[in-house]
Amino acid sequence: MIRKMEPTLIVCGHGMVAQRFLEELVSKASIPYRNIIVFNGETYAAYNRVQLSALLSGDTQEDSLPLKPDAWFAHHGIQVHHGEAVEAIAPDEHRVKTSSGRVYSYSKLVIATGASPARLGIPGEELGGVMNFRDLNHTRTLIELSKSRKRAIVVGGGFLGLEAAEGLLRRGMDVTVLHRSCHLLNRQLDPDSGKLLSDALTQRGMHILTSTSPTRILGQERVRAIQLHDQTLISTDLVVIATGIKPNRELAQNAGLACGRGIQVNAQLQTSAADIFAIGECCEFNGETYGLVEPGYQHAKTLACVLAGTTRSATYQPSEIATRLKIGGIPVFSCGKQAPDEHTESLIWQDITTGGYNHLLVRDNRLVGAILLGNTSQGPWYQELINNNTNIQPFRAQLPFGKPYCEAAA
Repeated sequence: MIRKMEPTLIVCGHGMVAQRFLEELVSKASIPYRNIIVFNGETYAAYNRVQLSALLSGDTQEDSLPLKPDAWFAHHGIQVHHGEAVEAIAPDEHRVKTSSGRVYSYSKLVIATGASPARLGIPGEELGGVMNFRDLNHTRTLIELSKSRKRAIVVGGGFLGLEAAEGLLRRGMDVTVLHRSCHLLNRQLDPDSGKLLSDALTQRGMHILTSTSPTRILGQERVRAIQLHDQTLISTDLVVIATGIKPNRELAQNAGLACGRGIQVNAQLQTSAADIFAIGECCEFNGETYGLVEPGYQHAKTLACVLAGTTRSATYQPSEIATRLKIGGIPVFSCGKQAPDEHTESLIWQDITTGGYNHLLVRDNRLVGAILLGNTSQGPWYQELINNNTNIQPFRAQLPFGKPYCEAAA
């Protein structure tokens, strides 16, 4: 049965970015859609994925995760179908088919299907006890397994892997982190700050192995050990794989939409089909895909303006996005370039007593990168300098010490 509900906006997916888009859209003075329908493949409403690490470590409870109560959707006339994903899109017919077999017509379609955990591609990934740390179900399972299993190996020393490692450590497990780069958080930190972070986590009881990677996961039905590239074997009861993500582009690709690594979009988040748009981790703009929520929020704001008709000239303009997180209670901030080159100068300040570390990268009297460990209070100001392309010459010497010192010198 074909259900025609026009003008209708359909949203595929209901993660944090899709929810932000809905909030931005209904905040507009007028919305040109009689029906807004969301198909959510998960069985629960949009929740705060950023807080999954706090849930794993025991610092928050599940009831704090939902982004909006059911009453909010009812108030705005938004239909949300949980546990029912869009399985196929017919762009020429402006129709979608869902996992329940229902067919709906749309005026505009937004794809916000997110991303899936990347695989290692090694033998043994299918064994019991080999996990990802990506969604609420993963987190629930890890919490349950931590009650009966003693040893865990986390593959990946990025922020997601370290958050998983910290959470399991807090739950009493013996945790080893394997990271193929020479230092932790290599996409956010330089080698020196990565080493400082590693030392701090080691002091907390975490085992860190850098410049190493697994080649095989061993066991019969359940994981028993992991084999490294140098043939070393490490016994374990649990393996958590946190080595990046893969954009969920299959829905669009099967519909004939242009895809690269993700679903290709223009500056108005429009795909190669005029009435279909994509936002968040599933999309690709100018060859870039996204692994953080903040760019997705920028997508959501832009697309809401475009589809509400309030600002049809609205365009997505990428800016330097900062990474802000705490690992083992240690604040980390990173924005812009994190590796110096022949065109940059490094301004470095380190407080041996407190463990604070600032590494600022300057090019042509412009700040182009900031790495902070420990005291990160000046991070937002450094981000502002980077995005505004501010001339820092008047206070260059004071820059590593923060805004108050620079204002006094200017």
